Amino acid sequence: MKTYFTSDTHFGHAGMMAARMNRPRSFTSVEAMNESIIQHWNNRVRPGDEIFHLGDFAYGASAAMCRDVFSRLHGRKHLILGNHDAARTTALPWYSQQQMAAPVVEGVRIVLCHYALRTWSGVHRGAIHCYGHSHGSLPGTARSCDVGVDDWGLRVVTVSEILERLAENAALEQGPAAVAALAEAA
Repeated sequence: MKTYFTSDTHFGHAGMMAARMNRPRSFTSVEAMNESIIQHWNNRVRPGDEIFHLGDFAYGASAAMCRDVFSRLHGRKHLILGNHDAARTTALPWYSQQQMAAPVVEGVRIVLCHYALRTWSGVHRGAIHCYGHSHGSLPGTARSCDVGVDDWGLRVVTVSEILERLAENAALEQGPAAVAALAEAA
């Protein structure tokens, strides 16, 4: 069993393709966008895997569309509530629904919230933080990152991928000399 993370799929939301978005999704239709996200999800997640969705599952979608999409997605799905998670989303058979969670995955405590936090429980004891909401517009840090589909090529991500991103962020925070040293080591 593996564990995955994602956020801000916004199934049914035509506005995600608009130029006003930080990273507009280049699809010709909402249906094509939905199908691509479903395919990316199911290419990685198996039925027995765990997946934490950090909010904004759908927007502007009917309850029927939400049920259809949800039923097609693999995995045991947990919802961390986002600002667009209306009754059509919360009525779905999620394994759990919470405002925040702090699971330990592969030995790493991960504080999950739809929103980026500046500090969180356990930050000074190794806990990392994953968030959504910003659609890739808010840069991550050495201890936190956006797991939304817009920041990961529509993919769901693993702890090891998150840790790699955090290491890259740490190198950038330390400055050009640290980035050059990382490049030399590779």
